[in-house]
Amino acid sequence: MTTVSSMSNDKPVFLCIHSAWMGGWSWQYVTEALRAKGYDSLTPDLPGHGVDKTRAEVLRLSDYVQCITSIIDKTERPVILVGHSFGGIVASQVAEARPEKVQALVYLCAFMLPSGLSFMDAIEGVDDSLVLDNLRFSDDGSSVTIAEEFMHPAVAHDVPEENFLAVKPMLVAEPTQPLAESLVLTDRNFGQIKRFYIECTEDRAIPLRLQRQMCENLSVDHVYQLESSHAAVFSKPSDIAASLEDIVIRNAFGG
Repeated sequence: MTTVSSMSNDKPVFLCIHSAWMGGWSWQYVTEALRAKGYDSLTPDLPGHGVDKTRAEVLRLSDYVQCITSIIDKTERPVILVGHSFGGIVASQVAEARPEKVQALVYLCAFMLPSGLSFMDAIEGVDDSLVLDNLRFSDDGSSVTIAEEFMHPAVAHDVPEENFLAVKPMLVAEPTQPLAESLVLTDRNFGQIKRFYIECTEDRAIPLRLQRQMCENLSVDHVYQLESSHAAVFSKPSDIAASLEDIVIRNAFGG
């Protein structure tokens, strides 16, 4: 499902790419906060997520990229890509494919990796993540979930448990093949786009030290900071919207 707000103006459109296990629905509160500030946003479901029922075993990173580029190709106004968690990898590859349409990349406690690396490469040796320590792969290896007892404390410990339980039925098993595929990025395309990072300092999925390491390895124009779990889209939506608006204002992004 793709959610689009109804405003029409010369401000850039925020195209928000959800994290693993979730769907476009996870951006609901951020979208509401952005709308209150006068910004349009798009929040698509990646294939195999949300209402899209594509089987995990057939999905590739290219399917995710095609999903997002097809939306960008129909969008007349400039786009700012916002990737949450694994969504950052998708955002990077989309920016490589459509550099002329993407004004900026924003990584929300996301994987911001250089060319040649995959999600699986990035997590190798990481031993202080409550999510990565409790992954459960399907018998055929085509998908992966988080052990049920660790879902809330690992991802959203600052979200009331009853609120988390309300969205838990919408979580899906994450296809594994895209997690193993390496990014292919160039200085000519991806490298020319401004990058911004929003740290989540209480993140138990992507530890803060890993977030900062990625910012050191691949420079960014500015770093924002939220005192939040990995699920900032639920616990800090207004703060995310404020950071996104600041990016637009500071850089005079627009039509």
